[in-house]
Amino acid sequence: MSFNAHIIEINNLRQAEIELSKIKCDKAGISIMSNKAIFKIIKLQKVCAKDANLLKQTFLAKGGEVAVARGTADLSIPYTDVLISATLKQYKLALAQLKIQPWGLPKIAVAIERVLYTSEQFPKREYFWDKHTLSIMPRRTLIMGILNLTPDSFSDGGQYNTIDTALHYAEEMIKNGADIIDIGAESTRPYGGTEEISAEEELNRLAPLLEKLISISAVPISVDTYKACVASEALKLGAHMINDVWGLQRDAEMAKVVAQYDVPVIIMHNQEGTHYEQDIMSHIYDFLQASINIGLEAGIDFKRFIVDPGIGFGKTLEQNLVVMSRLEELKSLGCPILLGTSRKRFIGEVLNLPVEDRVEGTGATVCVGITKGSNIIRVHDVKAMARIAKMTDMMTRSDG
Repeated sequence: MSFNAHIIEINNLRQAEIELSKIKCDKAGISIMSNKAIFKIIKLQKVCAKDANLLKQTFLAKGGEVAVARGTADLSIPYTDVLISATLKQYKLALAQLKIQPWGLPKIAVAIERVLYTSEQFPKREYFWDKHTLSIMPRRTLIMGILNLTPDSFSDGGQYNTIDTALHYAEEMIKNGADIIDIGAESTRPYGGTEEISAEEELNRLAPLLEKLISISAVPISVDTYKACVASEALKLGAHMINDVWGLQRDAEMAKVVAQYDVPVIIMHNQEGTHYEQDIMSHIYDFLQASINIGLEAGIDFKRFIVDPGIGFGKTLEQNLVVMSRLEELKSLGCPILLGTSRKRFIGEVLNLPVEDRVEGTGATVCVGITKGSNIIRVHDVKAMARIAKMTDMMTRSDG
């Protein structure tokens, strides 16, 4: 007999409970076994070697495993990165002990506990304005439609830089399934090649359309800018969100403006050049955490943050593919994830296709992005991507 032996994946408590119920495990057994059915690997960086040794001893005693750098045991190195492999049950037992240990172990326990919590708790968000609401919820990927008012956008430069054509296109995107319209008046080409424009010119392009669009739009309007003065004027006119491609780190006043108006803000990873001193996902995580800290210090509510890995910005083809394959690591930040891959060059490089012929490639990135935790996709081709997202959402249900 083969017994139909097969491997199943269980990533959260809900899935564990469902699978245990399927085999008719009793309620008490489900409660006991669900924490044992989920296995998590957590990476910690730059842990004091002395703390790492105690951390390892604690998890080994509970049945877990901890990997550290050579030289940690005899303290011949001052710091080490750490990989912990354990079930949720083992984490809970070990964390309870770590919290009463000396040195930096209680802080390490809190950091681990926060990551475990965010991995289990979907970052639900409810945003309310006078005329609009926006809900981020499980299995409902939001579609952000791109409206460029720039003559030099890499994808559609000059197509919508008159008020009538822009309004018509925005209405078409909303009809085709856009949940948010993102307006940009300065090109931020991910691969460079643009000249920065003044805040005055950016506002001259943006303000006339923004006023009219806000008055008629059935969905919230996001403004794509990294300049605090532009963001301030846009929010005065009634814009609902800010999309900052420099993650509050280019203009020191931006965080204060967002805090003043208490609006959602998309913080994107960005950098000049493509060199990374450390693992690229660790770098992106650190950058976005720094952006969150800047915002929190300025008074932005944590629930207002939406993070974006910045596909194409300061990244080579290979680096973009790595980020796409490891997007789920950003869930540990505890924020919704926005993914912007639409028509970007790395798709063209893989498929050897021009910008106007990258719909299928974009669709592939959208599917992968959703399965790895993306909650919002920023796209040009709204109708096609809305359909792809809806189908992907239905196929990734965790309650089947």
